[in-house]
Amino acid sequence: MRPLLPLALLVLLAGPALAQRKRSDTIDRNRKGHIKGVVVENLSNYNARFYRPGLTIAPNFSRFFIEQSAAYFQAAQQGRGISANSIISPGFGVGFVNDIRLGNPSTPFHLRFVPGLSFMTRRVEYKSVGAGQPDTIRTQEVSTTQLELPLLLKYQSNRRRNTRFYMIGGIKPSLAVTQRQNTPAINQLTITRNDVLLEYGFGLDLFYPYFKFGPELRFSHGLRNILSPRNNEYSNSLQSLRTNTVTLYLNIE
Repeated sequence: MRPLLPLALLVLLAGPALAQRKRSDTIDRNRKGHIKGVVVENLSNYNARFYRPGLTIAPNFSRFFIEQSAAYFQAAQQGRGISANSIISPGFGVGFVNDIRLGNPSTPFHLRFVPGLSFMTRRVEYKSVGAGQPDTIRTQEVSTTQLELPLLLKYQSNRRRNTRFYMIGGIKPSLAVTQRQNTPAINQLTITRNDVLLEYGFGLDLFYPYFKFGPELRFSHGLRNILSPRNNEYSNSLQSLRTNTVTLYLNIE
C-alpha cells in the first residue's frame, strides 16, 4: 500500500485542476462501454457573445381572417349577395437578425430584432349567393411589399452537444410599402398600410464549425382590422380583414 500512497495523493491534488479544464468534445460510448466516436462541440464560446448578427430567409403562407358584414347578411336574406372565402397564398421574405443576450452567458433569454421585407399576395374568393343567380366565382387579390419590424423574446434550452431547442414570441409591427394594383379587375380590395401582429413559434439551433443554422416555425395573427372600405360589392360584403401567416424562418448566424 505504501507505494500507492504518493500516487493517490497526486491524483487528489490534480483532480480539481483537471475538473476545471473544459473540453470541447464528447466521447460517445455504447452500452458495453466501447467508444463509438467523438462529438466535437462547435462554436464552444458562442454563449459568451453579447451580440450576434445574421441573415434570414422566410418562405411563408398567408391568408385573411374574414368577417362578413351586416349588409351581406341582409342581402343574403333577400336572395342576393356575395360570400367571401380566403385562399391560402404563398409568399417570400428576407431579413436581418439582431440577437442580444439579456444577462450573463448562462441566461436562457435573448432579445431579437429581425427587420425585413416580405412579398405577399393574399387572395379572397367571392361567390354569388341567392336563388336564381349564376354560380360564378370571382377572385380578388391584395399584393403588397411589407416592411416588418418584429421584436421578439427568445427562451432557449440548455445546449446538448451541437443542438438546442428554443421558443420565441413577441410583437411584429408591419407597414405596406407598396400595394400593387396592376390589374384593376382583380385588385379592387384595398388594405390599410399599418398593421400589428402577435407572433409566436419554436425553433432548433444547429451549431456548425463556422456558423449557427436555426430553422424556426412562427405563427402570426393580425390584431387590427386592415380593411380599407371602398364603395364596391367586394368591400361592402366585408366587415373586417385580419392577417394570419405561417412562416418558416431559415436563420444563419
